[in-house]
Amino acid sequence: MASADSTVFEFHPIGIIHSPYREKFAVPRQPGLVSAAIGELQLLGDCNREEALRGLEDFSHLWITFVFHQVLEQGWKPTVRPPRLGGNQRLGVFATRSPFRPNPIGLSVVEFKGLEKRGRQWVILLGGIDLVEGTPVLDIKPYVPYADALPNARGGFTDNLSPPTVAVAFSAASAAQLHALGDRIPHLTLLIEQVIAQQPQPAYHGNLQDRLYGMRLYDLNIRWRNTAAGCVVEDIQLISDEYSPSATPFS
Repeated sequence: MASADSTVFEFHPIGIIHSPYREKFAVPRQPGLVSAAIGELQLLGDCNREEALRGLEDFSHLWITFVFHQVLEQGWKPTVRPPRLGGNQRLGVFATRSPFRPNPIGLSVVEFKGLEKRGRQWVILLGGIDLVEGTPVLDIKPYVPYADALPNARGGFTDNLSPPTVAVAFSAASAAQLHALGDRIPHLTLLIEQVIAQQPQPAYHGNLQDRLYGMRLYDLNIRWRNTAAGCVVEDIQLISDEYSPSATPFS
């Protein structure tokens, strides 16, 4: 019999996330910070069945257990530098939500926005996600307010620290590009504003002005620049790869 410290557990994804975030840069550091980030969870294999979802519509939020699949090869360290502390102070990995963990498993509470059946495929619609495209999901549980919301809990280094945000504006060129896209992607302007307002750049960059940053949302490459007054979106370009201009956001 294997001892407790040598037991190996094997898990298989029950679903996969489709998300506006095509890369981990610019993903919000916590769920719920970007309300316009709408995603889908497509169920896989034996879990793609209606009876497994029965009663889910009675809940407003869900816990999603997932794998940090984009950092699997980078390993982990016993201490990390939390962005909320400016990247200048080290804490134990177990006192943070860093993705670089001994077992790269994450936990997010997200808004449940409905169920859809597309042919034989069941899809769970989610809001306020902080999950990158292709994230493997290990489990889904309902968020239960009386047990999960603890008003007297202490938040460690996060207490009394509101997420820092900055003003976001659009240049004339990027505003015209948004107009040309029309309503192809719902709430795109709000999504861009909310993501950039969270200042996704590395904490050690501080408020470095005139530095150009870029991110990918859906099939768009978006570039913005820091200024003394906030951030200015300068360019929004459609990426010509596996997506087409007529594609839906989750195609």
